[in-house]
Parts: sequence; C-alpha cells; structure tokens
Amino acid sequence: MKKIIIIGASNSTTSINRSLANYAASLLQNTENVVLDLNDYEMPIYSPERESGDGVPQAAQNFVQLIESADGLIVSLAEHNGSYSAAFKNVLDWTSRHKQKLWSEKAMLLLSTSPGARGGATVLAAAEGLFPRLGAKVVATFSLGSFYDNFNQESGISDSALQSQLESAVAKFSEAL
Repeated sequence: MKKIIIIGASNSTTSINRSLANYAASLLQNTENVVLDLNDYEMPIYSPERESGDGVPQAAQNFVQLIESADGLIVSLAEHNGSYSAAFKNVLDWTSRHKQKLWSEKAMLLLSTSPGARGGATVLAAAEGLFPRLGAKVVATFSLGSFYDNFNQESGISDSALQSQLESAVAKFSEAL
C-alpha cells in the first residue's frame, strides 16, 4: 500500500484546497492517505538571523521527515494575491533550509482552486516552476476554477468535463507511484 501525503497549502480550517486535495486522494486505490495540517507546522517567520541563532525549527525537520516517509504527494495550493499563502511560504522557506530538495524526489500531483474563475492558476504556475528545483517530480496538475460553483462536499466536482480532467491527472499520478 502506497503512503500519500495530502497538503492543502493553507492554514484555514475550512480550506477549499484541503477539500480538493482530499477529494483527489479519494479517487486513488490502495493508498494510505495522510492529511498534513499546516497549523501543526507553525514557525517563526523565516530569517537568516533566526536560523543562525536558533537553527531550523523542529517543526520544519518533522515536515521533511514526513515527506521522506511518503511514496507520493498531493499538494493543493491556495492563492493569496497571486502567490502562496503566507503559512505555506514560511514552511517552504524553513524546510528548504533544512533540506534543499525538501520534496525528496517524490511523485507529486499539484492542484489549485479558488473561488475565482482562474482557480489559482498563477500560484500553480509558480509552483510548477519552483517545486522541481526543490525535488518534486510533478507528474500532473489540475486547477479548479469557481470552486463554489463546481464542487460539492458530498459528491465532488459537478462539471463532468472538469471531473474527467481531474481523473486523468489522478491516473497519471497513480501510474507514477
């Protein structure tokens, strides 16, 4: 059984990105799905002075250790003003100081969603450029625009074309595991 780490890259307790990531994971078979909550990885805002004075926080080391234990990663990015959420960016900053290839060459399904029509396309594109340099093997991507019009917590994606696109992305991810 493959171990999949699921990350909704937001610290919101009602994260729509966590909902999308969990839904994508539910389409997999024979996996142990572990949901990572960014609220469990709160750290001081990264600075070189903090790192040299106090070292890398244990939370960053624990995050990397969890990633290393996985067979694959499903990451759904919240977009805040065209970029990563502050909580997620801080985790990236600290963990990449602990281990530059923090994604540990794991297969990754990279997702994004937002209430807007573009579905977090800007942050998704940024991650597609950055994450491979941090050790991710991005095997598929999917962006869901207009989350509240296209997603239902009980039944998932309501638009059949979008559902088919996600299923295709999940299948590519599954094959890469």
